[in-house]
Amino acid sequence: MTLPQAAQAPATTNDRAAVVLAAGHDDASRELITRPLGEATVVELAVANVRKIVADDRIVVVVAPGDTTVRGLLGDDLTYVEQQDLPGTGGAVLAARSTIEAFATPAREVLVAYADTPLLRSESLLGLLTRHTLKGADLSLLAAVVTEDLPTYGRIVREDGEITAILEEEDRPADAGTGGAPAEVNVGAYVASPGLLFAELEAMLAGGEHRLTELARRVIAKHKSISSYRIYDTDEVRGINTPEELQEAADILLKRLFMPKKNTDTKIVFGTGGWRAIIGEGYTLANVRRLCQAIANETVRKGIDGLGVVIGGDRRFLSRESAVAAAEVFAGNNIPVTLLPDDVPTPLVTFAAPYLGAAYGIIVTSSHNPPEWNGMKVFRQDGSLPLDDETDRYQDEANALSVDDVITLDLAVARKAGLVVDKVLTEPYVDAIEKIVDVDAVRGSDLRVIVDPMYGTSQLTLGTILNDMRVRSEFIHASHNPLFGGIAPAPDLQRLSTLISMIKQGDGRYDLGMATDGDSDRIGIVDETGEYISTNDLLLLLYWYLHEFRGEKGGVVRNLATTHLLDRLAAHFGEESREVKVGFKHVTAGMEEIGAVLGGESSGGLTVRGWILGKDGIFACALVVEMLARTGKKISELREMIYEITGRLYTLEAGVDSTPEMRVAVPRRLEADPLTHIGPYPVVSISHLDGTKIVLENDNWALLRFSGTEPVLRMFVEADSPEKATELLDWLKGFVTAGV
Repeated sequence: MTLPQAAQAPATTNDRAAVVLAAGHDDASRELITRPLGEATVVELAVANVRKIVADDRIVVVVAPGDTTVRGLLGDDLTYVEQQDLPGTGGAVLAARSTIEAFATPAREVLVAYADTPLLRSESLLGLLTRHTLKGADLSLLAAVVTEDLPTYGRIVREDGEITAILEEEDRPADAGTGGAPAEVNVGAYVASPGLLFAELEAMLAGGEHRLTELARRVIAKHKSISSYRIYDTDEVRGINTPEELQEAADILLKRLFMPKKNTDTKIVFGTGGWRAIIGEGYTLANVRRLCQAIANETVRKGIDGLGVVIGGDRRFLSRESAVAAAEVFAGNNIPVTLLPDDVPTPLVTFAAPYLGAAYGIIVTSSHNPPEWNGMKVFRQDGSLPLDDETDRYQDEANALSVDDVITLDLAVARKAGLVVDKVLTEPYVDAIEKIVDVDAVRGSDLRVIVDPMYGTSQLTLGTILNDMRVRSEFIHASHNPLFGGIAPAPDLQRLSTLISMIKQGDGRYDLGMATDGDSDRIGIVDETGEYISTNDLLLLLYWYLHEFRGEKGGVVRNLATTHLLDRLAAHFGEESREVKVGFKHVTAGMEEIGAVLGGESSGGLTVRGWILGKDGIFACALVVEMLARTGKKISELREMIYEITGRLYTLEAGVDSTPEMRVAVPRRLEADPLTHIGPYPVVSISHLDGTKIVLENDNWALLRFSGTEPVLRMFVEADSPEKATELLDWLKGFVTAGV
């Protein structure tokens, strides 16, 4: 049964056709559409949006006579016709008539688009096509709601919601601007049946009218039905007619690159700490399976599939289901799986990869991100994080896979076949820590500690270690709560208020407060008075303790957002210090290069030589307890002792939501106007190793860096007085928000 026209289902890519106008009106306009824009050219981007909704073999590109440049850019999959004798944009569309009418499957509708509108989104073109069919219209046009004056676009006039006129520039009074009020304009993309489209254009040309914009006016005059699809992002409206407009378009593409991805974007993107995304948007079980298939492919290609993989998950929503889904993918690819039951800390998986000799260790977690996030971290056979070139391969291959490319084996079948083996590795992990940390030295110290695992995964392992040390310990926020009490499980000053309050109210009851983040690879420390101890200070204490008390000689590695006091302490010891990019994989790589005894970052991650090649909050907590027991000193006493060696620097940090505009404007301003001073303080040097680090005199510095895991611009400063640190941070805040 044939449905009435207004009830027809939207056409598919196989019964649509498209005409893309790329002939231009002169040599300059033709040259402009072949210029680079982002990673492609203007015409390639414009046609790419059409290709998403119309099959390649049903797209006709109208080019100028003898033009081979556009063909060379777009390839041979499309059909090209030359605009010979027919003038204007109306004539350009008519030039495609015979080609479209010759299609084996007749076109129900024809989309007309321009090659100089690369900023139009494919979603807008799809909205236009879909609305045309659902409305049963004779002609549909793409409209934009704007508040700025765009005099070259026809102004749409409506009565009772229906389009009754389109006023071109010459039809409007000279002062007919929008005045800041919303106005609706005709963007210039159209959809119509081939019969109506070509008949009206032929009649237009016979009457001496060559402009495609006249088409809508003719349809209105004949009282035929006309509909529109409205777009509200005025950036889409911008065509490329001048070099200046090309530069504006480049800025817009950059802004789009940094916009938060919505649920229609299923791309997997690795940051500094693995892949993370919002649950239900980027983070789905389908994406988990695609990523695991890509890693499985890499495992087979490398010939290490026989080593198997080890998989675990933390306490977040979907973590257990994701671990099972991952196991089924690897089993489906004939790769043995060790599946860790229940929830486990990330450092345990980091440990498990080399312990089992597995090709990879995989943990489902998004670390300290808010509760609505989840993700995955991947560790190599030695327990280290893959470097950027490796994760780029994983994500690129995963994004190229469809769900139909994923090979799975049901978990029950895989278990029965022995491809998936459930194994508990808590005991080997704890035993390995206790071989490095001096458990016996702690016994008898009568230490009393309070621990906040922040509803994460450290209670079992850290609790076992503290019990073995005979430390009197008390845990708070230890239950399984995937909402993490409504906050991001990051062990920083703002989120450890309960721990701090309990120590202060304990009136000397506790010698130490410790915290770990959601997946237990970061540490937070509160001293016996209830003062939060920054990780910068903790790294100083541990480096001194390892080097001087345990006699473990060697340098130190820190990321560029971590205190320069570590450099001073290393110089005091006659050791090397090294600065690396943010991301713990860079810290461990630097440690291996210089044989460092300690590596860490101000955000709470650290490890020591001889332990795993990843950060470990559980191990760090155990080492801090050992330090207090063996030195017989409080945290506050140790810190003052170290300051006598290094002097004092004061660190502050802040973060602001990084808008797409900020992502474009801040680097451009830094490049256009190199800094010589921050306020009254002269700049000694500027590093672009990772973000922009501005080094001042006396180890003072300021850092601007866009986060690799969250849409945040992070600002860090270190100065020789609290007042100066505040002054530097205020200057950074003003700089990054100015004009944005």
